[in-house]
Order: sequence, then structure tokens, then C-alpha cells
Amino acid sequence: MLHLDTRLPGSESSPCLSQQVSRREESLFSRSTWLGVVLVGPTAVGKTALSLRLAQRWNAEIVVADSLQVYRYLDIGTGKPSLAERQMVPHHLLDLVEPPDPFTAGDFRRLAEVRIKEIRERGRLPLIVGGCGLYIRALVDGLFSGSASSSEVRERLARTVREEGEEVLYQRLLSLDPMMAQKIHPHDSYRLVRALEIFETTQRRPSEVRGVVWPRRKDVPFLMIGLWRPRSSLYRLIEERIENMMEAGFLQEVRMLICRYSVDCKPLGALGYSHLISYLQGRWGLEEAISRWKRDTRRYSKRQMTWFGRDERIQWVSLEPGEEKACQRIEEIVARSGEGG
Repeated sequence: MLHLDTRLPGSESSPCLSQQVSRREESLFSRSTWLGVVLVGPTAVGKTALSLRLAQRWNAEIVVADSLQVYRYLDIGTGKPSLAERQMVPHHLLDLVEPPDPFTAGDFRRLAEVRIKEIRERGRLPLIVGGCGLYIRALVDGLFSGSASSSEVRERLARTVREEGEEVLYQRLLSLDPMMAQKIHPHDSYRLVRALEIFETTQRRPSEVRGVVWPRRKDVPFLMIGLWRPRSSLYRLIEERIENMMEAGFLQEVRMLICRYSVDCKPLGALGYSHLISYLQGRWGLEEAISRWKRDTRRYSKRQMTWFGRDERIQWVSLEPGEEKACQRIEEIVARSGEGG
């Protein structure tokens, strides 16, 4: 775990700045009973930049809710905050495990609750930031309580992935449970195996099982804010993000990872990583791999918005007017919500 100085930059030399920030945070949040603020949105929408701005305004520390940024060495392809950004504002739950190591939504919830408690004990505000709907729901609503599990079924399905590829499982899930298939990327072998494991052990569609046993809390202890942009703007940012990743050396990062670890590692099946691995294995040319990566990321962003869009507790803010106006809008929501309860 990366240990960082928890003071605001410049706090020693500029006590007035620190006092101004503390007064702003106190005036906004003193009447609230929230454990923290949750900031969600699709990939490339601008969560990182806005969260840094809000954290500095609010004297906050960031708890990252990202299922890939928990892995060491997956840096460029996950959009992991830079060391400079981590020095600006303390970040938590980055670089926790090696790529082959398992890490679940339950692990995230357990560690996030500890960090949130520690941040509050320091008199600061926890700002939970991410686009992983599963992690956010695990934290906000508690863990999915389904008990459908079979190591035998799971191993058989995993063997199918190794021998025949993810597409076979994806097509099977698509025929059995189209609603669940829409929420899972065709290359996400972990979630495909889990969904089919639930079906084979319960003889019920995974979407039906989850809908029954994982209700949303009404008394949510967090203020939930969602960031959005018009689809055309978001798609343009996705294209720019991927091009910037390639210029930053993402291909070299993927080469390094497959030299160290098996390509069957769960995180290496993620967007970008799986596409460049296919290129390095000779399945596609580089141009086709990047084109497919952009296409699949656009599709993923739509699934993220569908997931978050079903949650009526999220209050939405557009980033199109710019970050400063978005910050002002969010602070209006905070103030209004605090007055309401």
C-alpha cells in the first residue's frame, strides 16, 4: 500500500488556505449524517480531474472504487492516478495486489469501510470515486447475498474458457439470460463464469437471482453524485483517452505484464489489455486491435450508464459547462441535501 502525506499541499506554509478549505468543508457538511460522498460515472467522463478539484475544495481524501486499479503494474491501461496526483490528494485502495491474486467486491467493501472510518477520524471527508458499479453497490448496499456456488462447476466453465475462449460462454449466457449478458463484456471471463455458475447451481437466471436478493437501500449513508456528458462528447473523449494511452507506452506495459504473468490472469482480460494481447499473439493487426478496443469501450460506457441510470439515489451533474461549474452545481446539491436532512 502506498503511504502518502495526508496534509493538503501547502498547508504548512499557507495556514489561511487550510483554514479556508476547512471552513468550506465544515459549512457544507456539518449538518449531514453521510459517511462520505460517492462520485460515479462512465469511463473517460472526467471523474479523476473533477475528484481532485473537489477533494482540494473539501479537504477530502479519495477512496478509489476501481476493480482494475487495485492491481499493481496495471497503470496506463487503467487510467490510474499519477504519482503527482496522489501527492496532491491522498488516494486509497490503489496497487493492493499482484495481477494473479484474487480480489473481490467483498474485499473492496471491507477495505473501503476501514479507510472511510480512518479518514473520518482524521476529520476529513471520504470521497469515493469510480465507475465500477459492482464495487459501488457492494459498499452502499452491502454484499450480494446469493449463496449459489460450486467449485466443480466453476472449474469446468473456466476450462471451457481456456480451451474454447470467452465467446463460447458469452453466447451461452446471451441465450440463457440476455439481460445479464448486456451487463458483461464478452471478454470478461470472470463474470461470465460467475453468471453461468449461478445459473447451473440454481437453475435461475442470474439477473433474476440478483434482483431478488440484492435490493437497494433506501437509507443510503452516502450522498451519491453521477457525472455525465452527451454521448458524442463522451465517445470523443474515449477515443482521445485510448490514443493518449498508446502514446504513453501502453503497449510496452502490456508486453511487460505478459512476460511476468499468464495471459489468463483475470485483469489481463480487461478492456485494452485483452485487445493488445490479441495483437501481440498475432490474432489482429494493431490498427484493428485499437479499433476494437475503442468500440468495446464505447459499449462498456453505455452499460455503465445503464447500470448507474437505474439507481434513483444518484443525482446527475453534467460536465459539459466545465469543471468549475460542475463543482458549483455539486456544492449546491450538497447544501440542499444537507438542509433536507
